[in-house]
Amino acid sequence: MIADLLVFDGKIAAIGAEARAKADPSTPHKDVTGCVVCPGLIDSHVHLREPGQSAKETIAMGTKAAARGGFSSILCMPNTSPAIDNAGTVALIHEKAARDGVVNVFVSGAITKGIAGEELAPIGSLKQAGVVAITDDGHCVQNNELMRRALEYSRMFDLPILDHCQDYSLVSDGVMHEGYWSTLLGLRGWPSAGEEAIVARNILLAELTGAHVHCQHLSSAGSVRLLREAKARNVTISGEACPHHFTLTDATIAGSSDFWSKDGQELRRHFPKDHPLPSWPPFDTNFKMNPPLRSVSDRDAIIDGLADGTLEILGSDHAPHCDYQKEVEFDYAPFGITGLENELALCLMQLYHTGRLSLTQVIEKFTTGPARLLRLNKGTLTLGADGDVTVFDPEAIWTFNREETCSKSFNNPFYGWSMRGKNMLTLVEGRTVFDATVSK
Repeated sequence: MIADLLVFDGKIAAIGAEARAKADPSTPHKDVTGCVVCPGLIDSHVHLREPGQSAKETIAMGTKAAARGGFSSILCMPNTSPAIDNAGTVALIHEKAARDGVVNVFVSGAITKGIAGEELAPIGSLKQAGVVAITDDGHCVQNNELMRRALEYSRMFDLPILDHCQDYSLVSDGVMHEGYWSTLLGLRGWPSAGEEAIVARNILLAELTGAHVHCQHLSSAGSVRLLREAKARNVTISGEACPHHFTLTDATIAGSSDFWSKDGQELRRHFPKDHPLPSWPPFDTNFKMNPPLRSVSDRDAIIDGLADGTLEILGSDHAPHCDYQKEVEFDYAPFGITGLENELALCLMQLYHTGRLSLTQVIEKFTTGPARLLRLNKGTLTLGADGDVTVFDPEAIWTFNREETCSKSFNNPFYGWSMRGKNMLTLVEGRTVFDATVSK
């Protein structure tokens, strides 16, 4: 619908004709005709790197990147140094976020001490300290009995467990998807089964314990199939997808010419006819992520899973690294890319503008989906709710340039891409934290 929205004293005060009637004429307002006004977006998968890794990212700069991307709330992952496995570190994050952050920062705690997968972290203390979920993201608990106990505790304390699904014995030292391109390039392969084995484990344990398991950044067709079948049996399990996994494929690691000619034809429509297609060299480490980019059929299955509701949440897995860390041989580069600033555009391009998802469905996966998972009183524009608002133009064409990024790191494969869909305004409790509009 087309309507006015009034945000007053940090809350949603009125919508529609009532908003215009209640508004003070002397108060500045925004004319965002042609844009979509929606609840502030939530990214439930962000690495802010503090404490201990501030050369890669800081809470201050990471939250500015989130605001630019349209996100009013983010969930930070616990694989910091030290790990977020105790109440003291949780308090530190809350303090720094309150002082330096420009968006809401929610905290996830570790499942195991030091994210070592050997001994449970004090889950009750973490809950009392204010975490909204627990995860060993970046690592995966391999001991099934330990994971079972973690699920039992998580149910007791009403905390979702977010799991990075990776069977180390199957993945071994793989660096890219195991298939045609890994064989051609001579890189060690990472089979889809390495993810699917843990997804299947999580389904069994969710059935056994009744706890909620959320599978992070799924990348394979088999994982989507397993989740779809489990949800049909009402198993308390959910899944997440990241834009790079439903936009790119493993062919990108071979270089742009192979990608555009074989796997990227459908992406060309997003670029103006006179706009040069982005290019990159083979073995570009900015295409190295965990889990890895997979085949065309895997990418299509992820989109199918998002379309039919099997995958309920969209997230960035924003994972900053210093340039010098990525500027090494592919085998030795760390996994991960940044994503907060361009994920909305990629989701609109790949899901909405292709007709696979409605605009409402895309917004739900950024708002009500993560809010429901994390038990947050966010993701809504109902009267009295926090004045967290995102305003974006779904048709805006813009180029994602490295020099304009707000993140401290630049390990992103989408620089130079023409994007369709752009965030214009982000409010957090009524405060403007990003603004690309013109005041009226």
